[in-house]
Amino acid sequence: MKQRTLKQAVSVTGIGLHSGERVQLQILPAEENSGIAFRRTDLSGEQNRIIRLTPDLINDTRLSSTIVTEDKVRIGTIEHLMSAFCALGIDNVLVELNAPEIPIMDGSSLPFIYVLRDAGIIDQAAEKRFLKILKPMEVVEPQKEVRFMPYDGFKVKLTIDFDHPVFHRCDQTFEIDFALQSYIDEIARARTFGFMQEMELMRTHNLGLGGNLNNAIVIDETDILNPEGLRYDNEFVRHKILDAIGDLYVCGHPIIGAFEGFKSGHAINNALLRQILADSTAYEWVEFPNNHSLPNAFHPVPNDAFRGF
Repeated sequence: MKQRTLKQAVSVTGIGLHSGERVQLQILPAEENSGIAFRRTDLSGEQNRIIRLTPDLINDTRLSSTIVTEDKVRIGTIEHLMSAFCALGIDNVLVELNAPEIPIMDGSSLPFIYVLRDAGIIDQAAEKRFLKILKPMEVVEPQKEVRFMPYDGFKVKLTIDFDHPVFHRCDQTFEIDFALQSYIDEIARARTFGFMQEMELMRTHNLGLGGNLNNAIVIDETDILNPEGLRYDNEFVRHKILDAIGDLYVCGHPIIGAFEGFKSGHAINNALLRQILADSTAYEWVEFPNNHSLPNAFHPVPNDAFRGF
């Protein structure tokens, strides 16, 4: 299976969920083996350099996955865009933006899926590299845990646990095996969510400044405030899966394994990824020339199909 990039550059404009700033985002094709990289076009000097993404650069995980470099360059809320890159098998791109945060769009990854497909996705000459999990790995913290297990494919199971009337009315556990189900159909439309009573506290910490009913599910003491309701009956846990996929794709490669989490979040997802990469016995890099033995979850999808994975 070959590496992939965009056929042409594409641009979008939106608002940062936490910064509230207007953002111009451009996603450009990149050479094979260059990975996923970012650049802040509003900065100069060393802070204007291209930043190749690695898990060690995710140094702020308050409500999002945020790159923070040694030069204090910040690029926030990358997880939804990363989730879209993963779903479409994009290996090499340069993301340029003129603000400290990726635009939130509608709170899901679907707008990025549309934009990337409009740009066109093309195969490159080099073979795609997969990170294959070889042994169970887990991170356990008070009241939360995540783990990866060896598995010939890619599946995700997550459980959330909110003691609130809205969550009592829906399933808080969801599992998806991407050999059998579609990211586009089952995950991409799920939006981020937050509680009205937490918004003032968030804003005192300069977070959530761009949040509104157009880009998030907002929950009061008893119900959701969005007049259109939910896109899925269990949209909340599906969005957590969307986030987890983006958090894990920070490694820049599709992962062959089964991920499971209980009350997972950006910090613990990143901690698991770092733990795996620090243990050379936990994984191996594999390639599938001519798609021989490629797990069904990753079989190439025609550009005119709309499935994901």
